[in-house]
Amino acid sequence: MSCKCREWEAALLTDRKNQHLQLVLEGKGAAAPGISTGFERFAFEHIALPEISLEDVDIGTHFLGKRMSAPLLVSSMTGGPARAAAINANLAEACEALGIALAVGSQRVAIEGASASGLGLDLRQRAPTIPILANFGAAQLNLGYGPDEARRAVEMIGADALIIHLNPLQEAVQPEGDRDWRGLLMRIEALARVLEVPIAAKEVGSGITGALARRLVDCGVAVIDVAGAGGTSWAAVEAGRARNPSEAAIASAFAGWGQSTSDAILSVREACSDAVIVGSGGIRDGIDVAKAIRLGADIAGQAAGVLAAANTSPEAIVEHFGIVIAQLRIACFCTGSADLSALRRAPIHRVPSALPESLFAR
Repeated sequence: MSCKCREWEAALLTDRKNQHLQLVLEGKGAAAPGISTGFERFAFEHIALPEISLEDVDIGTHFLGKRMSAPLLVSSMTGGPARAAAINANLAEACEALGIALAVGSQRVAIEGASASGLGLDLRQRAPTIPILANFGAAQLNLGYGPDEARRAVEMIGADALIIHLNPLQEAVQPEGDRDWRGLLMRIEALARVLEVPIAAKEVGSGITGALARRLVDCGVAVIDVAGAGGTSWAAVEAGRARNPSEAAIASAFAGWGQSTSDAILSVREACSDAVIVGSGGIRDGIDVAKAIRLGADIAGQAAGVLAAANTSPEAIVEHFGIVIAQLRIACFCTGSADLSALRRAPIHRVPSALPESLFAR
């Protein structure tokens, strides 16, 4: 491919990413009415005499071999180069200060050499101690990506793992989408065999089932990020940037598609006792984080919920997550949970019309 063609394709991709970011900031990526994460269907049993000190509650954990102060991951987000560079710098500084993990948005533009978009070793220099996850789309594995591109993604930011994001719905409703998904499980398995860092498989808002998670783990994937329905709907985002009413109608019909985040966590944990699970998709606050962990997640991820802060400053991000962390600590305190291990055993019940009791046997 000529340099001019590459530059033209990169410009189109960058413009698309910037449109995505703006639509999410404007709140135009909301799931269809009535679609939720499902966390509202679960309630912790309140312990009126917890017999622990709030000050002593330990919400620290380990992820990708590193100690974190809280079980939190800033999930992948992206945008045009100028915006992305500022957002990534803000996120790296804030995540380092907070002691939480950071997953970058798609590195496709940077891998193909058009623009770094703030995705260079400066990111690792700003965040030397936290887990950082690199990222590109599964569909790229059918378009020439392989171990070389994966290593480039990891090395350019000093990442501890590589996310392969799974977004078939978004690609299907996107006019420029990559729609050939044949043989990708085999390609992921081949990559997992040779890549020096763990691979994470992540949906982008429609959820991962337990059955698929089991197949991915059996192929060598170490981390499953369920990214369930109830948060940002990329079908709704694509409807917002459609070129005509027909494209908008096709995309908007899928704004409620997928498994809820709570259902996905339960399903994946039941199928994959050996996997590291990230509970993401519509995480609103520290109580949602507590519920995600109780249902089977190891850590919880948030993207759209922190995007406005990320677009502002590192201090705004620290303030945002300071609230989430305080809420999580209080949820632990009021369930009598001195740490996350105890929280995973905390009494919880379902409200009417929720899931069967058998799912809560532990």
